[in-house]
Amino acid sequence: MKALSVRGDYVMDMIAGKKKIEYRTWSTKYRGPLLMCSTAKKVAGSAPGYATCVVNLKSIEYVDFDECYYWHIELLNVIKPVHVKGQLKLFNVADELIKPISKEEFDKEVAPLIYQPKRKKKRKRIEINGVLH
Repeated sequence: MKALSVRGDYVMDMIAGKKKIEYRTWSTKYRGPLLMCSTAKKVAGSAPGYATCVVNLKSIEYVDFDECYYWHIELLNVIKPVHVKGQLKLFNVADELIKPISKEEFDKEVAPLIYQPKRKKKRKRIEINGVLH
């Protein structure tokens, strides 16, 4: 299946139905199922380095105002998360790795993979002779 690397939080927005357009500086003649792979960059609320859904690439239009291509997409399936090393442009991933699952199964499978940044601990300040250190 053709695959595309996208920032992880954008992939989660696609799954939630909030993102229906992917913006690119380039176009392709390809239309149809497209595996969405989160980039390895750790972004809060995403599963970095995993493919988590399949969208349908319906159409592409160039928009002069933004000087970019609008890739019109719709969610087809959530899948069992698959560790994928992303690449530039479109790339291929073996079809046998892609297994559609229910939303409930997906939530259970993806939860441990979601990146949540750790909060920095506040340093304890002490007062010495009336001055905080």
